[in-house]
Amino acid sequence: MINVIIVEDQALVRGAICALLNLHPKINIIAEAENGQQALTLIESRTERIDIILTDIEMPLLNGIELAEQVIKKHIKIKTVIMTTFSRSGYIKRAINAGVKGIILKESPSDDLINAIIRVHEGETIIEPQLVINALGEVDPLTNKERKALLYASEGFSTYEIAEKLFLSEGTIRNYLSEAIAKLNASNRIDAARIAKQKGWL
Repeated sequence: MINVIIVEDQALVRGAICALLNLHPKINIIAEAENGQQALTLIESRTERIDIILTDIEMPLLNGIELAEQVIKKHIKIKTVIMTTFSRSGYIKRAINAGVKGIILKESPSDDLINAIIRVHEGETIIEPQLVINALGEVDPLTNKERKALLYASEGFSTYEIAEKLFLSEGTIRNYLSEAIAKLNASNRIDAARIAKQKGWL
């Protein structure tokens, strides 16, 4: 039996996926979470074995890629499979770099999702070939710190507030944002965030 946690912020979608997967004799849904932060809390509190985390990418508090990074650091035996409606090259490359073992588009047939979970559990890495090709197409120029600063800026936080959140000086944050703006040939921080989101780099 493959023990799976489902992480998806849309309740109806999450419920449908759980219902679908629970019909398969090899898959056992042991928990659900609406974001990555809640998923991490669940992982820490569960006593039974967790084999697979099946997660969306875009979620509040902690997205699917950030969740995968945290899981790899703390729970090396748990494997992550991402399901997404986005084929943006930046998302795919970041997911691969985070150690994700499977990436599947939400519009794929249900049998493909089930097959991906089973094969990842058996030790394979399952990423649709077209997604890999897309991921090789562009290079993400942002550093992790620039990305975090830009993400907070896109949410309307001031330089002072971003500095507080990242435990850095305002001057350092201004430098990160200026670098990000320059790298993306943007007119300002909001424009830079828009470009980065379109590319899948935020």
